[in-house]
Amino acid sequence: MTQLNSAQILAFTQKHQLPNDFYTVIDNHYLPLARWLSDTKSGDTKIIGISGAQGTGKTTLADFLKLALETQNGLSIATLSLDDFYFRRLERKNLGREIHPLLQTRGVPGTHDLKLCNQVLSNLKRLEKNNTLQLPRFDKAQDDRFPSQNWPFVTGPIDIIILEGWCLGSQPQDTNSLSKPVNKLEEIQDPDIVWRTYVNDQLQTNYSELFKSFDKLIFLKAPGIKAVHNWRQEQETKLAQKSDSLSMGIMDKTQMSEFMQHYERLTRQNLNHLPLLADVTMDLNENHHVTSTFYREKC
Repeated sequence: MTQLNSAQILAFTQKHQLPNDFYTVIDNHYLPLARWLSDTKSGDTKIIGISGAQGTGKTTLADFLKLALETQNGLSIATLSLDDFYFRRLERKNLGREIHPLLQTRGVPGTHDLKLCNQVLSNLKRLEKNNTLQLPRFDKAQDDRFPSQNWPFVTGPIDIIILEGWCLGSQPQDTNSLSKPVNKLEEIQDPDIVWRTYVNDQLQTNYSELFKSFDKLIFLKAPGIKAVHNWRQEQETKLAQKSDSLSMGIMDKTQMSEFMQHYERLTRQNLNHLPLLADVTMDLNENHHVTSTFYREKC
């Protein structure tokens, strides 16, 4: 198979608006990871999970792996985001009314349509040659799913499915851990621990089953919770620049601060626990750059 050339890598870095020194990350970490994944491919379609907090570069890594594995190894790759399986806004409003108001806000386990996610993954694994399948897409600027006519198509067969998402691999907590709020949102808006318990129960059941379907899990480890908040604000700024002023999903800094508190409990836990569970852990610095990669199984 042909190797990625400098023109292809340049086009990739420009598309993702990456700095010039990102070439070192590609050479030292992304390309070795692609080689490692190509070596693990045999038999049935594999599902690779990429986990990491907001702004860690999950989409960038997924897109690069698709480019490298298709170009260098002749494999067919389908990329998905767990974000694309958020319940529709009306469905989350119903969740908020029936279970807890905080479930109206997308993000935590329990706000994804896992029935649709599992159906898409199953259909992708069975997709035969020249058959096509549409992949759902979520519009964060409108805080709702795109109409199905705007969903992209993939053509089978698929060798590797790459699913990226901020909470992939997250583990449920014990009752004692749930009882102590980690921020003002939990303390004031979830005093009876109903929301936290529901999220935890979802992790223990439906999400645990999804995570078991992964053949490999890659974790992008941020340097800390402060960096995650800064990176998510950067994402929102870029989203606002691309969207019109009437987009209801765009948040200001105050709204973003509260929004991030929905994610804080699991983000903190994942920073501590996922390096112990993931097949591959990539440590990031404050500039989003990978500084080291640990393989549980050696390359």
